[in-house]
Amino acid sequence: MYLLIIILPLLGSILSGFFGRKIGVSGSQIITTTLVILTTLLAIITYIEVGLNNIPVSIKLFRWVDSESLNIYWAFHFDALTVSMLLPVLIVSSLVHLYSVSYMSHDPHNQRFFSYLSLFTFMMVVLVTADNYLLMFVGWEGVGVCSYLLVNFWYTRIAANQSSISALLTNRVGDCFLTIGMFAMIWAFSNIDYSTVFSLAPYISENVVTLICICLLIGAMAKSSQLGLHVWLPMAMEGPTPVSALIHAATMVTAGVYLLMRSSPLIEYSSTALLLCLWIGALTTVFSSLIGLFQQDIKKVIAYSTMSQLGMMVIAVGLSSYNVALFHLVNHAFYKALLFLGAGSVIHAMADNQDFRKYGGLRAILPLTYSVMVIASLSLVAFPYMTGFYSKDLILELSFGQYYFSSTAVYFIATIGAVFTTLYSIKVLYLTFLANPLGPLNSYKNAHEGNIYLSLPLIILAVFSIFFGYITKDIYVGLGSNFFADNSIFIHPSHEIAIEAEFSVPTFYKLLPFICTILASLIAVVISEFLPGFLMYFKYSRLGYNIFNFFNQRFYIEMFYNKYVTGSVLKLGGQMTKGLDRGALELIGPYGLEKGLYVLGRFIAKLDGGVITSYALYILIGLTFYISIPFIFAVDQSLIIIILFALLSLTSTKHLKNPL
Repeated sequence: MYLLIIILPLLGSILSGFFGRKIGVSGSQIITTTLVILTTLLAIITYIEVGLNNIPVSIKLFRWVDSESLNIYWAFHFDALTVSMLLPVLIVSSLVHLYSVSYMSHDPHNQRFFSYLSLFTFMMVVLVTADNYLLMFVGWEGVGVCSYLLVNFWYTRIAANQSSISALLTNRVGDCFLTIGMFAMIWAFSNIDYSTVFSLAPYISENVVTLICICLLIGAMAKSSQLGLHVWLPMAMEGPTPVSALIHAATMVTAGVYLLMRSSPLIEYSSTALLLCLWIGALTTVFSSLIGLFQQDIKKVIAYSTMSQLGMMVIAVGLSSYNVALFHLVNHAFYKALLFLGAGSVIHAMADNQDFRKYGGLRAILPLTYSVMVIASLSLVAFPYMTGFYSKDLILELSFGQYYFSSTAVYFIATIGAVFTTLYSIKVLYLTFLANPLGPLNSYKNAHEGNIYLSLPLIILAVFSIFFGYITKDIYVGLGSNFFADNSIFIHPSHEIAIEAEFSVPTFYKLLPFICTILASLIAVVISEFLPGFLMYFKYSRLGYNIFNFFNQRFYIEMFYNKYVTGSVLKLGGQMTKGLDRGALELIGPYGLEKGLYVLGRFIAKLDGGVITSYALYILIGLTFYISIPFIFAVDQSLIIIILFALLSLTSTKHLKNPL
């Protein structure tokens, strides 16, 4: 059963990719979707068996690397953290497969699309079930390659080419540091198995652990789109909408947060790494929320919202509350997938237009989409008793409840981020469904709800977005929960803050995010409805124009990269290629080897003098050297004697060729 969870998505990908012409479009859709749904059902059984009953399962298939003390197996491990990750990954993946049957029905490359989707799912399953960092890195690179293929699915579009290359290269930076981190682990621990590394972590110098953790953190920053390495995420919207839902909801972007949670026994022993996680997460949250407020593309707004929520998860990691980070990750997967698929339904109805300034009045035309988008948005802004409320507000409480200066500052920064999240959620809902119609008449004439394949995933995800947080809150964040009794997540006793956050944080600070959310919503609606003139006057004023331009251009970070970083890196790469690759390495390697062999050949040819006694001497030298090989290791001086003997022999040969 456990191996089937890994193999079935790969089988679907192979059948759809290599035999797509034989099985046809419908066959490809049916096979891949059925296999992923079957995998999801098996994952639910695994969740009950492994997670709820605390029975971890390890599977060793075969030895992969065998080098002295470094033994790495192709092995898989199912514990509470793994099965918790499999649940959102496979549920969202199966619903995206189902949704794509209708959404991509008119695309001529259906088999290729479904093959990529299933391969993406397989790589993510490998990433979360791996038993060591190297196998996890296989899945890590696999989801990177699959994201490139899926974002660049419509490869004739230049924007898709640019976006996919941007995603690949930005992730390459993180992959480089993650590789350095793995080399540091091999140097410090002589292994990269989770069990070996985590059991030895308390006995290693904190500086070494900090170095490894910072490398892992930079890898996670690239994959989970944290501030600085975030530029690829909004650009990844160029792929089809189901791809956006898959990448941004439960799979690729959560891989970085998963890496940090999996490495909790390492990170717990590095106070520097915890502090970095805290501040990077806080800055990412407020930064992305501010930018999201000034975007006009519906998918890009939701992408920045993803970035904001990932920042919240990294804050939870920085607070050593890995269980809360996991809870928020799982919750976020459902309502974010619902937001993207709902946005896809709107785009599908409005003739593939993504600018929500050209929407409006869609509430009556798309009632189901409107309902699910409202549910997803309420969950996103942590409205009480929705799924997002149970994890997002808890992260804010925990940050205040740690009672350090940094965590208290992060509480207020993250609360500001939560307010801006509310504002852009209201903006999207208002301009898309409630405002006066602003789009072309032809779009409204043809607008309609999708068929059952488009609607069923929305309904299922809406149910999850309402009830999942309430049902599972005691499993993940309950004070008496023993869900992580298998030590899949390790929290150092001195870092435990759940009880303080629960009982010592004043009620005002618990309610402050909700109060700010409600006030911000009311102000936004009042200004939009009753004071639009004031809003337009401010926007067209010099100050308003500069503010709008600054945030709309994403703090000019991309401009800074293009102007100062990218050109310098390209020049450095060119010089390195010329001096190192085509210079020193080529001289040592192919070019130097060729020249060396040529000179050696010429020298050997010169030994052919036509004198039979010389040939006999060469044979004798070779035989003597061959017989003396066993003695070289026994006696230290013997090698020197043999070399002297060879030199004397060559000298005597010259005398034989030129007798006096």
